[in-house]
Amino acid sequence: MKIVLADYGAGNLRSVSSALARAGAGAETIISPDPAALREADLAVIAGVGHLAACAEGLEKTGLAEALRERVESDRPVLGICVGLQMLFDESEEGGRGLGFFSGSVVRLQARRVPHMGWNTLSVRGNPSILDGLDGEDVYFAHSFSARPVEELPGAEVDHGGPIVAAVERGALAGVQFHPERSAQPGARLLRNVLRWSKSV
Repeated sequence: MKIVLADYGAGNLRSVSSALARAGAGAETIISPDPAALREADLAVIAGVGHLAACAEGLEKTGLAEALRERVESDRPVLGICVGLQMLFDESEEGGRGLGFFSGSVVRLQARRVPHMGWNTLSVRGNPSILDGLDGEDVYFAHSFSARPVEELPGAEVDHGGPIVAAVERGALAGVQFHPERSAQPGARLLRNVLRWSKSV
């Protein structure tokens, strides 16, 4: 199995790559700015931290955004992590347009404590494959903006001054707001689930 992380100039990709490699015995995990590599991968991952507008600009400039659009149109698996999940939506209050794979916007958290930093408990809804066995588990967050989908999607929420979208899944497209590479055993389970899901969709 070949996993390609989109290299659009963001940080934090190596830790995600290492966590994916540990989750998938025998999986080849690479970080690449090459749209062809992303197109051909068994699983494409958008990960990283930072500003959505900068992420969107990096994806467009490298041609990776177009490769991701082609994958989604062909129902080939794409996973977004942290700002990568936010990129799956239409636009952000932070500035910049996302890829528009899910209808909805990304808004600044209205909680008393921003950013939402640390561990929080998942409440799973629907029957998302990537979250199998993770209802009630604690995972690690670090973000100030959150997706607000137009439609109800299978996934998960956490409570931080109100419900916050923690994960979404529809067909061959999924995303998590938390950091699986920093979420100990629940994060490792999430990534193992992702690899099984990516083979089945």
